Amino acid sequence: MNENKILHVMILDKFLAPFIDFVDENFGRDNHHYVFITSEKYEYGLTPEHKVEFLHTDDDIFITLLKYMKMAKKIILHGLWRDKVDILLYFNKKLLKKCYWVMWGGDFYFPETKSKIRHKIIKNMGCYISATKYDIDYIKDKYKTKSDNIFFSQYYPSCISDFSKNYTKELNRSIKILIGNSATKTNRHKEIFEILKQYKDQNIEIIVPLNYGDQNYKDEVIKFGNNIFGYKFKPVTNFLNFEEYKDLLNKVDIAIFNNNRQQAGANIKLLIGYGKKVYVSKENSFYKELKFNNIKIFDIENFNLEKIDPKIAKKNKKFALKYYSLKSLIKSWQDIFNSK
Repeated sequence: MNENKILHVMILDKFLAPFIDFVDENFGRDNHHYVFITSEKYEYGLTPEHKVEFLHTDDDIFITLLKYMKMAKKIILHGLWRDKVDILLYFNKKLLKKCYWVMWGGDFYFPETKSKIRHKIIKNMGCYISATKYDIDYIKDKYKTKSDNIFFSQYYPSCISDFSKNYTKELNRSIKILIGNSATKTNRHKEIFEILKQYKDQNIEIIVPLNYGDQNYKDEVIKFGNNIFGYKFKPVTNFLNFEEYKDLLNKVDIAIFNNNRQQAGANIKLLIGYGKKVYVSKENSFYKELKFNNIKIFDIENFNLEKIDPKIAKKNKKFALKYYSLKSLIKSWQDIFNSK
């Protein structure tokens, strides 16, 4: 890595290969260097053509990554997911001044489960990149953060609304209900299954994305869902590329996100852009964010099988285009990359 580049510190995740493509297309590669904290693997759309570097041994982290961080103009931390990176930053606090942390949610929610080192790093981070102002309020309260260098962004190209899909609905088909975004306990699938149990004899299809997350939890959800809904329960267990996943979302009528933290933002924004009826837990910070942006979302406690009113869907799509567009995503990263 050459000096004065923007260093991106990443993990293998479905959001990040499309992000590299997005930056290449809109900002070029000359000023960016991508490091994945893992052994060499090509998953979730990442290929050798992305020309990234893999670091995972102690020497990789505490010698090579440290050297890169010292050389970098800016350090973009795509979430805080690796204890070794936490330790590196804790013992090299000066580096935090040029760190820009993309706040994913699982890396800071439930602070009682986070290490003392993580608390110190978040408190002293140089810059924060958040999808919602409510998450900024959260870390100020829970972590007593010091810096006022705050940027707002939808993060990744898969986290914006998409208006290119045009799905032709079939006549007399089942009502397709999507539940959650992953095999993580914060989705609280079982609570929703209990709510939907009363509709199990109606013409419904329960679609549950479980293609990444916790394997044991996934097995538990599948067993529970099958016991209630039988053949109407359709777990998604194989990885889908982004276009395939968007096609899946575009075919649903109703989506329910019972997450008890900031999560599933990409799914929510896509579904709103497609004019779908979306239920979001009030514990998810996106609930307040969407309400603030005049987008009509629905309360899980008042669930029903009615599809969204076309007038509401049209209005929602209009606001989604305003706040969650590709243009606004490009502008947010332009501000981050060009900041002093």
